[in-house]
Amino acid sequence: MDSFDRHILRILQQDGRISNQHLADEVGLSAAACWRRVKALEESKAIRKYVALVDADIVQQGLCVLVMVSLLRHSVIHTKAFEEAMAVCEEVLQCYAVAGNADFVLRVMVSDIKAYDQFLNDKVFPLEGISQVNSNFALREIKCGTALKV
Repeated sequence: MDSFDRHILRILQQDGRISNQHLADEVGLSAAACWRRVKALEESKAIRKYVALVDADIVQQGLCVLVMVSLLRHSVIHTKAFEEAMAVCEEVLQCYAVAGNADFVLRVMVSDIKAYDQFLNDKVFPLEGISQVNSNFALREIKCGTALKV
């Protein structure tokens, strides 16, 4: 990956809908060379996909909860079951296996406390091997970025 590829990635992280011609002009390449580089970045999975960032409040999913989950045992069965269950939960935007006071940290977005309670009761508490669940409710968002430093 050279400086042109990195420049392309920086621009696309800010505007995934930029035209190829405009991108080429910004980077200083011909349109054909720029297109080939973008295709190569897509094929190498450096660019995983293009998305639209949706305002959570407008779609009434503005309650952000950071959830720390601890397992009873670190067995492969319980760990895999938890990971698979969280991977298909629409409310879970991010799930990390972590070292520290908990085994997993989730970022959950729901409409309100009632929806969060339903999420816990329907999708988390029924799982075998859960030891502890701690919920931290975001009061306000200070920074929410998606662009990596490249």
